[in-house]
Amino acid sequence: MASDAGTVIVADGHHQMLAGVHALLGELFDAVVMVADDRSLMEAVARMGRGLVVVIDLSLPSSRDDVNVAHRLAAEHPDLKVIVLSVHDEPAAVKQTLAAGAAAFVLKRSAATDLVPAVRDVLRGLTYVSPGVRARGRAV
Repeated sequence: MASDAGTVIVADGHHQMLAGVHALLGELFDAVVMVADDRSLMEAVARMGRGLVVVIDLSLPSSRDDVNVAHRLAAEHPDLKVIVLSVHDEPAAVKQTLAAGAAAFVLKRSAATDLVPAVRDVLRGLTYVSPGVRARGRAV
């Protein structure tokens, strides 16, 4: 399969999740950069510039206690296409994530089936929410 985009940065503190996401997205992107903490993520985003797709764990630990990493990314780099992975499917988490500027909300438990469609939608300028969330009436 030909790549759809240049680079995706994946930020998750769990090695197995990073490896799984890398396997899913390796054919869609020319490069998959994996980081395990917020500092590495912010450095990679600053170094690589505009037009990036970033896949980030909603619960990625932050070195700053005042702000969630996904929210900080959206505020500091509004041109990024941010896809949030989460184990949480509460309506408040979905609404807050999308309101903060994320383009997609994907449940970790369904990442194997939902992440690639989410990336494709986000690259087309659309918003994506895992069908598992929508099916329970929890979509925004």
